[in-house]
Amino acid sequence: MGEPAGDRTLLIIEDDAAFARTLARSFTRRGYQVQHAAGLEELEALLASQRPRYAVVDLKLNGEASGLACVQRLHQHHPQTLIVVLTGYASIATAVEAIKLGACHYLAKPSNTDDIEAAFSRVEGSVEVALTNRATSIKTLEWERIHETLVETGFNISEAARRLGLHRRTLARKLEKQRVR
Repeated sequence: MGEPAGDRTLLIIEDDAAFARTLARSFTRRGYQVQHAAGLEELEALLASQRPRYAVVDLKLNGEASGLACVQRLHQHHPQTLIVVLTGYASIATAVEAIKLGACHYLAKPSNTDDIEAAFSRVEGSVEVALTNRATSIKTLEWERIHETLVETGFNISEAARRLGLHRRTLARKLEKQRVR
C-alpha cells in the first residue's frame, strides 16, 4: 500500500494537553490532518485505523511508557512514518536510542512548528554539521549517565537509582533540577 501523494497526516504523542493543542492548531493551519495521543495506550488505539505519514513524539511521557516505546511502536507499525522526537531531557544516550528505534530526528525543547517541519525534511544525515571543540562538563556527563540508566531501566526511577548507587530521593531531586518544560 503506497503513500498517497501529498499525505499530510500527523500524529502528536504528547502528555501535556495544552502543548499538544498548540502544536495541533499550528500544524492544522499548515494543512496537516492531526491526531493526538497522550501515551502508548492511546497510540495503539489510533494505530488500529491510522497510518500517519508524520509523528511528533515527546520523549518523557507520564504513565506506563516512555516516548521511546512509542517511537518503536510507530516504526514497527509503519516504517515510512517520519518521526521527530521532542524532549526537554536531551542526552546523547536517548538521541542515539531514538534514532536506532526509528526516529528521523531529535529536537530539544523548546522547538516550534518551523523546527519540527524542517526536521521532517532533513531525514538524511549531513556532513555540514559543525563540530565543536567544547569540552563536556562533569554536570553534562553526570546527566547523560543518569539519562542512559533511565533509558536502560525503562524510566524506572527506583531501579535507575539502585544501578547508579544513589538513594531514590537523591535521584528524584536531580531529575527535578533538570526538568525543562
